[in-house]
This record gives sequence, C-alpha cells and structure tokens, in this order.
Amino acid sequence: MEESNNYDHQHPLLLILNQEQLIDYQSGVTDCSRCGEKVSAPCFCCAQHCGFYLHKVCAEAPSELNHPFHHDHPLLLMQKPPDSDSDSDSDSDGEFICECICDFCDERCEEFIYHCCCGLDFHIKCALFTFNIAENNLKELEHVTLQHPLISTENRTEELEDVSKCLGCWEPLAKYTHFSPDCGFNLHEKCTKLPFKLNHVWHRKHPLVLQFNSQRLSCKICGETSRMGSGFVYGCSACKFVVHIECASQSPLQVIKSTNHEHPFTVFLRQVPFTCDACGTEGNHVAYTCGTCNIIIHKNCISLPRIIKSKWHDHRLLHTYFHHIEDFRVLDCIICHDEVNTEHGSYYCSKCTVIFHVKCVMKDKDSYEIVENEDEESPDESVSSITKVLERNDAGEATVIQHFKHIHYFILSDRVGEYDDKCCDGCLLPIVASFYYCTQCDFFLHKVCAELPKVKHVWHHRCRPALVLTSNEVFECVRCLCLSNAFAYKCEECEQCTCLRCIIALTPGARTCLGHKHPLLFYTEYKGRCVACGKDDITGLFRYIQKVIFVMYVKSVEIQIFGFTIVQYVILLLMSIVSLVNIRSSNLGVPLK
Repeated sequence: MEESNNYDHQHPLLLILNQEQLIDYQSGVTDCSRCGEKVSAPCFCCAQHCGFYLHKVCAEAPSELNHPFHHDHPLLLMQKPPDSDSDSDSDSDGEFICECICDFCDERCEEFIYHCCCGLDFHIKCALFTFNIAENNLKELEHVTLQHPLISTENRTEELEDVSKCLGCWEPLAKYTHFSPDCGFNLHEKCTKLPFKLNHVWHRKHPLVLQFNSQRLSCKICGETSRMGSGFVYGCSACKFVVHIECASQSPLQVIKSTNHEHPFTVFLRQVPFTCDACGTEGNHVAYTCGTCNIIIHKNCISLPRIIKSKWHDHRLLHTYFHHIEDFRVLDCIICHDEVNTEHGSYYCSKCTVIFHVKCVMKDKDSYEIVENEDEESPDESVSSITKVLERNDAGEATVIQHFKHIHYFILSDRVGEYDDKCCDGCLLPIVASFYYCTQCDFFLHKVCAELPKVKHVWHHRCRPALVLTSNEVFECVRCLCLSNAFAYKCEECEQCTCLRCIIALTPGARTCLGHKHPLLFYTEYKGRCVACGKDDITGLFRYIQKVIFVMYVKSVEIQIFGFTIVQYVILLLMSIVSLVNIRSSNLGVPLK
C-alpha cells in the first residue's frame, strides 16, 4: 500500500495494488467516487477511512482527451453531466435531474463523464476503453480468456443471443469469438482488430474512418439507425455516410432468400435513389432486386411478413407488391388517411377491401403479430356475438338472430321513429339507425352494436391480448371516464374497460357529427386546438381534410399507445349512427326507457 496525492480529496489517499489488500481494507462493497461502479484494485482509498475510493484509471483520467474515434472536438472531463433541457426531469422533491446517457454503452451517466460540445457523453471507462482500442493498447484484455461461439463459461449461448451484445458492433456476442472482461465490456475479438481506415465499394469518394456514430445516422447498407448506443461505425464525416461494422464486412455479392417472395433477392451494386416495391417509401441506400419480377426493395423489407394480425383491424392483413386500382373503393390508408400508391407494396384485408401503408401498420412492433400458419383460422375472426341466424331477408341481412348476451331472439327493424324514446342497451345512445329488439323484454341493440365481435383488438389499448365483450357490471370507461352498466370491452390483463361508444368512435373510419356537414377522420398524431372546447395542444383529433372543423371534447386522457408513444386524445361521441338530439342519461348511464 502506497500513499499518493489526494486527487482533490480532503484526506491523503492510499494506493491499493491488488484485490486481497482491498478486501482487507474495505468494510463492505464500495463504489468508485468517480464512475459510480463497484471499486476494484488497483485503486485509491482514503487513509482516514471516510469511504472515498477511486479506481486508479479514473483517478488518472486526463482532463482532456483527444479521441481517435471523434476528431471534431476534444472530450472534456466533467464532474457532473451538463444540463440538458430536452432530457431533464425532476425528482419527488422538485430537484433538477439531468438525464444523461452514455453514447457508447447506452447506460445512464450519473458521476464524472467525458463530454463533447457536440452533445456526446461517455462514462470515463467507456471513453478510455475505446481510446485504448483505437491506440491498440488493450492491456486489460491480455489475461482474459477468449470465449468461442457456442461455448460460454458463464452464460448459455441462448442467453447471450438474447441479452449480450458486442459493444463495438452491437451484434450478438455469441455470434463470434469474444472477450468478456470483469470490467463489464463484452467485445468480439474481431472488433479489437478493426482497421482504422477502410476503402469500401459503396463509397468511392473518400475512405471510411472507424468512429463513433455521434449523429446517429442510419447505415447506408441496411438502412437501420444505431442499435442502443452509438458503438463503432465506419463513416465519412464530409458526406455524412455511415455503415455498420457488420454491414461493411459483408460480401458485396449478396443473395438473400425471402419468405414472402418466391425468388431470392440480389444486392444492387450501385447506390441510387429508388422507391421500395415492398413498402412504398423512398430509399437512398443499398437496394436489393428480383430480376425475374423486376422488383427493387430495401434490405429490411425482404423479411416483411406475408400475413399479420393487427390491432388496427379485425381481420388478417396480407402483404402484396402491387394492386389494381379497381380492387378498392377507397385507396386511403386506414391509419393515416393518406392515399396508398397501389403500384408499390401495401397490406390489405381481402374481406373488407381496406388498405394500409406498410410503414403505418408496422410502425410499432407491439401492434401486430406475424401469422406463421396461413391455413389456420384466427380465433379472433371466428368469434361472432351473433350465435345463430334464424332468418334472412332478400338482401342477405340477418333479420332474426340469437345474441350471446341475451336469452331471447332479436328482430331487425328500421322503424326508428317508433322507438325514439328508447336507447341501445349496448352503448346507451338513442335508437336512430337500424336496430335489433326483443319483443319479450324491451331490449334494444343498434345493428352495429349487435354485430361487434366477442373479442376485439383495438389500436388505442396498450396490452397485447384482445379485449373481451362483457356486460352486467358497473364500470368506468378508461377512455371517457364515464360510469356505465352497459356493454364494454374488457382487457383481462389490466382489467380496464372501454365502453362501446368509445370503441366505435375510435374504430378506423369516417364519423359524422351534429353541427358539421363533412365526415370526420381521427388523426392519431395531429396536434392542434379543439374548436368545440377550445383546448390547445391536444394530440389526436378528429379532422376534416387539412383543417380541424369540429371536435366534441369529453375528457382528456393520457394513454400509452402500444407501450411506446404517450399521447393525449379526445373522444368524439357523435358517431355515424348517433344524434345528440334528445339524449338522456342517468349518473350511471342506465338507459331511460
């Protein structure tokens, strides 16, 4: 044990050279006062036993670091992360907290960091570890045993595939021979020996330099942005050109088989702008082509599933590379309401002849499931609320039915005027459109309410399981916050209920509204002012074309769509089957008959 300078500490420090000395000296598990991680030898400790410890590498970290992987500016050592308005928050006492994430390992920074004025932040160990990689000075790896693919001394390969990633290229750790030193870094052996400069066929103007992906640019070969932290990439700063290490090492003559197309795709050996025939969006990176079918697509779109089950629709959706215009009455995407170009790829429902942009329906991974067995019937599509049809008219409409929520038969009627004092027992709104009624017990259901399925996926509920149609219980609707004892869709996972009015109002499609002559569509990401209640900055509104015309504001509710995006939205209770004239309700929403 040697005495050393105090490194800005009020007491003298002792240098501990090995782990045995550290165990004898410390009273328990302690953390480094600079990096915040568990302290290990060699390290400095306070001679007065005040609990101050420093890793030797943290204590000797230079105040300014000219990093080979970031030539733009020097990295400056700072005691605390810099203030950031965009990433800041407050704790329970109202104290300001800065949320700072390391741009290499993607973990939170709380203590000393290296910071660059361009916005990069690194843990001390991350900055110095990558600096040593650049300088080929990896002394801490000299005594670490290499672990080979399919062989792991601590973890099973399956666990590594799912959890551990190489901090250099962010590929699965178990894919190649790798190091797993005690410092917490997992690194492929090949990533410690990467050439600093690379001449690549995809960028012939300048050599590509090994660097941090500080601007989080997307790879020009695969089109993906950085996975978690920036890791290493090969890039040209002048041209803002970036390729992932894994993509840069692949053979330029790639042939990839597709599960959604009968022929393989071959990489196109020129970087040219194109419109992807699978998703319909523009591409400015490497394309893949099918010479037989004259199709050009993104690399990621090769793996697009052929059939999916989406929260946006009750039936399965199929992918196709093109459509004929006459196949659809309306070519607008059900989600964003913009027109779908049928000359390129899209998802569609063969039963309802509705169409979706690929980017819209695949935007959130939790919003859809891939259908592996095309011949197997989806259980959600086969569960109808109408258990038996006893009679049909000449038009094929079911005129006498048995509904699973009622013991007697229902009869179809359009004599609205005779029952203008009645309400639907499903949604509690007036009878103003075609309806079913029971002659024995004065029970009424709108036709649209009676035809709702027993189970239903909805886009505005975050849980993956479908909602189940229920009744005979008092509930509070999670969307409009109204109490009711009518029909509802209930999530068996979180036990939240949504009333039929909100289910129908937020079902994709046009809605009519008292007080406005045009049909309204719900835009999930549109932000503006509600002209009905005057509230500003509401995200999610019913609109007509490019202008917000009329919105009936009921409640403002914060929800988490698909587990990712927090939005505020307002619910329109005026639907195509509903008029607000002479509406009556009780405190619990029980229909007045």
